[in-house]
Amino acid sequence: MANTSEFGEGNPSLQNYAVTASAVKLASLGLITCTSLIGNAALSLLVLKDSSLHRAPYYFLLDLCLADVVRAAVCFPFVMMSINAGSSWTHGALNCKIVAFVSVLFCFHVAFLLFCVSVTRYMAIAHHRFYSKRMTLCTCVAIICMVWTLSIAMAFPPLFDVGTYRFIREEEQCVFEHRYVKANDTLGFMLMLAVIVGTTHVVYVKMLCFVYDHRKMKPAQLVPAISQNWTFHGPGATGQAAANWIAGFGHGPTPPTLVGIRQASHNGNRRLLVLDEFKMEKRIGKMYYMITLSFLVLWAPYIMACYLRIFVRGGSIPQVYLTAAVWMTFAQAGANPIISFMFNRELRVRLRACLPCCLGTQTPMEPYCVI
Repeated sequence: MANTSEFGEGNPSLQNYAVTASAVKLASLGLITCTSLIGNAALSLLVLKDSSLHRAPYYFLLDLCLADVVRAAVCFPFVMMSINAGSSWTHGALNCKIVAFVSVLFCFHVAFLLFCVSVTRYMAIAHHRFYSKRMTLCTCVAIICMVWTLSIAMAFPPLFDVGTYRFIREEEQCVFEHRYVKANDTLGFMLMLAVIVGTTHVVYVKMLCFVYDHRKMKPAQLVPAISQNWTFHGPGATGQAAANWIAGFGHGPTPPTLVGIRQASHNGNRRLLVLDEFKMEKRIGKMYYMITLSFLVLWAPYIMACYLRIFVRGGSIPQVYLTAAVWMTFAQAGANPIISFMFNRELRVRLRACLPCCLGTQTPMEPYCVI
């Protein structure tokens, strides 16, 4: 696409092709930009407005949405202006480096944040008691600050010509100038991105193995026990008393292990808090894994093109493939809110509750026990 405008000057058919290609690019990028701005802004406002979503997973989701909003508002308009200018950059070298820095910064930010989220998801499933005590607002803020610090550390060196930022005509954006490995120092940046994405999937696989292993455990048997004053003897006596009391056997004072647990208003729907939270954490983990998988799928073609430039001297990449790969990376900024609403029932319920037209059909929340 770098020379379509030049070749099209003497050939009407090529000129028409260039005009059509530019129109398609502008329309698709405009649609991606609108989707990203509207979807991420709506999800961010929902998380900020609804106090029931003020929890650790949604704090990370809020940070992810705000980053995508800034990327769509800052980087995408410059790409559209470069397309209008005939695949050329007319804003100066300094502005090119700034735009490229912002673009690379948000790329590494998503990768680092999804890795940290995968670790917290594993902690929520495998070590829930520790997770519930330690994953406070201050902890989330500290993790987010650490992610931004690492992202800045990865995106900042090219400003000093370490893996130089340039305007790439074939991609119509300012980004890393990937060249052959002996004349290039961007290999480390690409390897770091691949390692982070791969490690994130390893953590999710470990979490999946943990869930699968614990599915094979034999469920607890609620066998009635006979007692007049809740004095049980032998191993597991206190737990047996608690199980009997929850199941409705016997009458007496609340067992010591259940002090502080308030039963739901509907006796027929009594559930343990741990079971409800476990299911909720699994649903949130599934949502984040789909976001991580979409990041891998949408960025993989472009990363493969970058590695081809680095390891193959003079390797030619088809322009159609490169354009599609670049536009897939742009689409990642608008995919997260769609995936979040598709795979998280709680977000859908809260969104319907916030819409005035859906107040009459609001889905009632299922009662559960609260500590």
